[in-house]
Amino acid sequence: MSDITIKGAQIWDGVSETRYPGTVTISGNKITAIHKGEVAPADTSSEVIDGTGHTLMPGMVEGHCHPSFTGINDPWELGQLSPEDHMLQTAGNLRLLLSHGFTSIFEAASAKPLLGVVARDAINSGLLDGPRMRAASPEVTTTAGLGDERKRHIYQESFGLIADGALEMRRTARECVRDGVDNLKINISGDEFVSFAKAEVTPLEDDELAAFVSVAKTYGKTVAAHARSSESVKMAVRHGVDCIYHCDFADEEALDMLEEAKDRVILGPAFGLVHNATKEGDAAVAEELNLYRKFEATCAVYHEVRKRGLRVAVGGDYGFAITPMGQNARDIEHFVRYFGYSPVEALRCATTVGAELMQMEDQIGQVKEGFLADLLLVKGDVTQDVSLVQHQENLSMIMKDGVMFKDPRSGINAGGLIRAAE
Repeated sequence: MSDITIKGAQIWDGVSETRYPGTVTISGNKITAIHKGEVAPADTSSEVIDGTGHTLMPGMVEGHCHPSFTGINDPWELGQLSPEDHMLQTAGNLRLLLSHGFTSIFEAASAKPLLGVVARDAINSGLLDGPRMRAASPEVTTTAGLGDERKRHIYQESFGLIADGALEMRRTARECVRDGVDNLKINISGDEFVSFAKAEVTPLEDDELAAFVSVAKTYGKTVAAHARSSESVKMAVRHGVDCIYHCDFADEEALDMLEEAKDRVILGPAFGLVHNATKEGDAAVAEELNLYRKFEATCAVYHEVRKRGLRVAVGGDYGFAITPMGQNARDIEHFVRYFGYSPVEALRCATTVGAELMQMEDQIGQVKEGFLADLLLVKGDVTQDVSLVQHQENLSMIMKDGVMFKDPRSGINAGGLIRAAE
């Protein structure tokens, strides 16, 4: 394949405060040259793409991704899907995510063991179109914790693997390691839709979390945690969890602990679900589940998180009926509208911070010489209006690893355009 040169675009490199005019050349799967300025050097050996009127930016990273969540209303519905059907639907979601400009995803949990691992390997081998991904375990939980949908009279699968006590936690974590996961996910707190374990309840015990994290560290795995209660956030920090999701009800002590650990911890509010449930869902249900209170608490926490300089990744629990897959880029605008981020700060959360979460900060998340060619051409100035990336028609080019998924010269995705709710 010949080199590709993109000229005429304004470059937002993932780091700078503003865009700048320039020309970018891609050879193979790498960015090999960046020439700043309006006038590009002549190169007759490259195929040229005219990016006039566009922002050239890094591909986005979804930091709280559930590709195996299939538009469900209730968690137990995931247990009704056969593994075969579930895998096919997961593959469709992965292709959908790439078609919306997400060239990398950090899986926050797989709905069944091996779904994420199989998908990751199929993408890496070229069998499936999708973002590069770090594959996760299911959400490990306790009896009467988030993800335990069993009843006395019915055995019901959901998205959780249930383990009680330190010994079972070790065994379950080791089984997931044996499966080949990159990330281990554990639920420390409950959630508002769990009648027996609300968001401010912390079912997990210290010895259980310690055992789980110990296994992860032994095998070099990343630990992500569901932590809405203040105590669950403190437990996550004390035990060395790498990525802490939600943190809605973190108190001052929890925020201080997070700030002390900011060089090793990345947060993710997963705000999309809270937003859609309160702004676009049934108001009576939202009131019954205390979601308006959660909404306000999350906004207050992340205003403070931003002031303290903590790293935060985008990704909003998409994959439920109320948060359709494909809306994922909405989170960037949520950071601006509700958390006080500037547009560029929010974009960094979707690029450079996401690259750190992927543990690929030296390869992705920036338009930089030597980095992988994960690139988007977005119509307009996304550094002023982050909502532009929410709409597929604004994504003129989607390139992952130097390969065109959507080519601006043809205007269609490789294999056909995929539409999703926006």
